[in-house]
Amino acid sequence: MDERLRFVARLLDGESMSEVCREFGISRKTGYKIFTRYKDQGLEALTDRSRRPVRYANQLPPQIESQIVALKQEKPHWGAAHARFASSWYAAWPVMSASPRRAPSTPSCTGMGWSKASAGHDHAPTAHHCPAASLPNDLWCADYKLKQEATRPPGMNSLQQQARFDAFVAEFNNERPHEALGMKTPSERYAPSPRPYVGLPDLTYPLHDRDALVTACGRICMHRKKISISYTLAGQRVGIKEVDDGIWIVSFMHYDLGYIDLEQKTLQPLDNPFGARLLPMS
Repeated sequence: MDERLRFVARLLDGESMSEVCREFGISRKTGYKIFTRYKDQGLEALTDRSRRPVRYANQLPPQIESQIVALKQEKPHWGAAHARFASSWYAAWPVMSASPRRAPSTPSCTGMGWSKASAGHDHAPTAHHCPAASLPNDLWCADYKLKQEATRPPGMNSLQQQARFDAFVAEFNNERPHEALGMKTPSERYAPSPRPYVGLPDLTYPLHDRDALVTACGRICMHRKKISISYTLAGQRVGIKEVDDGIWIVSFMHYDLGYIDLEQKTLQPLDNPFGARLLPMS
C-alpha cells in the first residue's frame, strides 16, 4: 500500500503519468488503473485486494462440501479420488465423474490439503502416493499404508496394536476404493474358487526304497539320525532311495528335493527341484 500511496501522491503533485510509471517500473495501463481507483474510492482502494476467484468453475453445493470435509476428517489418509468414489454423492454428480484419476479441485479439497496443483498441471506425488508399476503385484501398497496408518503412532500394547491392524485390514478390504481394481474394493472383486480344495492324496513311493514322515519340526529319522528337511513339508511323506553308498535321494511327490549324506546328516538341496523336467527319450 505504501508504494501505491507514494505513486498517487506524486501524480497529485502534478508529475506526468509516464515519468512516474517509468520510475515505479509499471505500465501506464496499471498506473491509470491505480489512479482511477483512488479517485473513485479514496485511500481504501490502495489496499491489497483478495485474489480469490469470484466463482469456482466446479464448485460443489455446500452440503456436498461438508460431506467431503467430514469424510476427510474421518479418513485422513485417503486421497481426494478415493474419497470421491466412496462418497454417496458420486453417482448423483456425473459432471465430476468424467475422469476418475483427477480429483475435483473444490474449495473444500484445497482447504483440507487434498488438492495442491496449479492449473494445467497434474498433482505432484504426495507421501501417500503409490508409484506406477509394471507388474500387477507392484500396484499393491498395503505394506506401506499399513505402516503409515496402523503403526504411526504404535499401539500402547500388543492388544491395541492388533486391534489397529484388524481395523486397517477391514477398511483396506471393504471400504477403501483401489485404482488398480477400477476404484472397487477388494471385497467387491473377490470371488471364491468354484473348485474346492481337497488337499493332497495319500502319497506312495513304489520306486523308492522306503518312505518317511516329516515331523512337525521338519525332520526325518534315518538309522537313528535326525536329518532336517523342511518345515514346509511337516506332516507329509517323502520318498527315500539310496543312489550310492551312504547317499540317499529325497523326493516329494514326483520332485527330487536333494541328497542326504548320512555321515554329515544334512540334506544337500538341488538348485531348482521344482524347475522344468526333461522328458525321457523314446
